[in-house]
Amino acid sequence: MKLIKLDAIDSTNDFLKGLAQNQHIENYTVVTAKTQTKGKGQHGTQWHDEYNKNLITSILIKETLTTIEGIFVLNIAVTLGILAALQKNKIPSLSVKWPNDIMSDNKKIAGILIENLIQENGKIQSIIGIGLNVNQTEFNNLPKASSLKGITRMEYDIQDIVIQIVEEIKKKVALISDNKSEILWEEYQQNLFKKGIPVVLENQKGLKFMGIIQGVNRNGKLQVLLEDDSIQEYGIKEVSLIF
Repeated sequence: MKLIKLDAIDSTNDFLKGLAQNQHIENYTVVTAKTQTKGKGQHGTQWHDEYNKNLITSILIKETLTTIEGIFVLNIAVTLGILAALQKNKIPSLSVKWPNDIMSDNKKIAGILIENLIQENGKIQSIIGIGLNVNQTEFNNLPKASSLKGITRMEYDIQDIVIQIVEEIKKKVALISDNKSEILWEEYQQNLFKKGIPVVLENQKGLKFMGIIQGVNRNGKLQVLLEDDSIQEYGIKEVSLIF
C-alpha cells in the first residue's frame, strides 16, 4: 500500500479525495495525519483529537463497487475489518453500533465516514475516513468515549495499527469481489451493539421510544421491534440509539 504521512491537515478525507479526483493513485492509498482540524463523522459531527495520540486516516478503495446498491456492503466490510484488527490486539467486548461505530463494551472508540465518488465512466471510488482513539485518555464532555489505552492501560504504536487495519479491510473487501457478501452480512448482524435487548431510541423530532433491535436489512436500515409488536425500519438519519 502507498502510505502518505501528514503532520496536520484540515481533513484527511478531503486531502485524499482531491488526490483521487486530480490524478491516478493506486488502490488502497492511505493518508494519515497526527491531527486534523476539520475531521467529521456521520451527520457532520466533529471528531476531536489530541496531537499524535490517535489514528486519523483515510483509505482509497476502488475497483470493488459496481453499483450504488453495494455501498452499505462496503461499509460492513470496512467496519468488520477494523473489528478484526482490534480483536487481534485483544481489545475486549467489541461490537458495532449501527451503522459503523466501533464499541468496546459501552464506550465508543472509533467512528467511520465513507464518501463515495461516482466517476464519469460510472465507476465508484470510496474514501474511507477512520478516527480511532488510540493513546488519548482524556475526553472532556464525552462520557461515552474511550480509547485503546483507556481500556487496556497499554500504549500502542499507531502506525502498526494502521497497517493491521488496512490488511484486515482488504480481506473483508475481497469477499465482495468474490461474491461472498453473505458472510459479511452474517458477521455484521452477529456483532451488532445491543441487538436483541430493549433500548431507547430517538427520532428526528426528539421523541424517545423503546424498541428491540432485530438486525439491519439489505438497504442498511435498522430493524426495530416496537412495543406494539410491529417491526419498523429506520434509515441512518431517521433514528439514533440512546445508550
